[in-house]
Amino acid sequence: MSTLNIPMKRQRARSAGDILIRAVLFAAANISVFTTIGIVLALATDTLSFFAEVPLWRYLTETQWTPLFANQKFGVWPLVTATFLTSLIAMLVAIPFGLLIAIYLSEFASPRVRAVLKPLIEILAGVPTVVYGFFALIVVTPFLKQFIPQLSAFNSLSAGLVMGVMIIPLVASLSEDALSAVPDALREGAFGLGATRFEVATRVVAPAALSGIAAAIVLALSRAVGETMIVAIAAGQNPQLTLNPTVPVMTMTSYIVQVSLGDTPYGSLSYKTIFAVGTTLFALTFVMNILSFRFVRRFREVYE
Repeated sequence: MSTLNIPMKRQRARSAGDILIRAVLFAAANISVFTTIGIVLALATDTLSFFAEVPLWRYLTETQWTPLFANQKFGVWPLVTATFLTSLIAMLVAIPFGLLIAIYLSEFASPRVRAVLKPLIEILAGVPTVVYGFFALIVVTPFLKQFIPQLSAFNSLSAGLVMGVMIIPLVASLSEDALSAVPDALREGAFGLGATRFEVATRVVAPAALSGIAAAIVLALSRAVGETMIVAIAAGQNPQLTLNPTVPVMTMTSYIVQVSLGDTPYGSLSYKTIFAVGTTLFALTFVMNILSFRFVRRFREVYE
């Protein structure tokens, strides 16, 4: 009997081990979900308290943002337009250069060159953003001022350009992974029809990897929208509703940094504005992620 019970004991121990492993994996898989729920709960209380004092229509329709002044205005659009202006400039830099680098690494570079060049490009992603911010302020702005005399010392143009350089590795690396995942059968078929290497890269491989490239671009855009130190140092602290890239502006993240320094009384209406702005920023990035997911799924279905 004791001999027969040994396999049963082993089976029970194995089942208990499987249940434990499944529980650990389930908890690990839901860490991001629990983190998101925690962020929402942390923002919700003070955000609702803010909108209990400031109507939502006023927050969305006014065009001035002066919550720290005596004459308080709570129109969030100056912060939103500044955020998207710097992000747009960054994407105009990151998308073309990132895609060109990705196509070269995937379709033209030799394995030895790729093994050396890709890690060198990704080093840019490891540079602290505060370094990028000071670089934009003390190097890029004085350089651009030689060609644009009316350029202010703080401006969204320098901040956007340097931010674009910062996210080039993100676009290049993720896009290169998507291009490399395209089956070689598609390349061989195109070569067999007489296509050149450039035509194969641009007309066959790139369209087939469009869903991955789109995901890389949207992820880079979310990274640009949420960037803090570059815009806080180089873009300025002047919340004004403008699309002029040569003047000082204030983004949503730089405003949160300004209020979080400790000069604003805890629990005051001005203090609660950082939660309203944070909720707005969270909602914008959440919507962008949803749109990117639908875009990727649509093109994945087309090419599958």
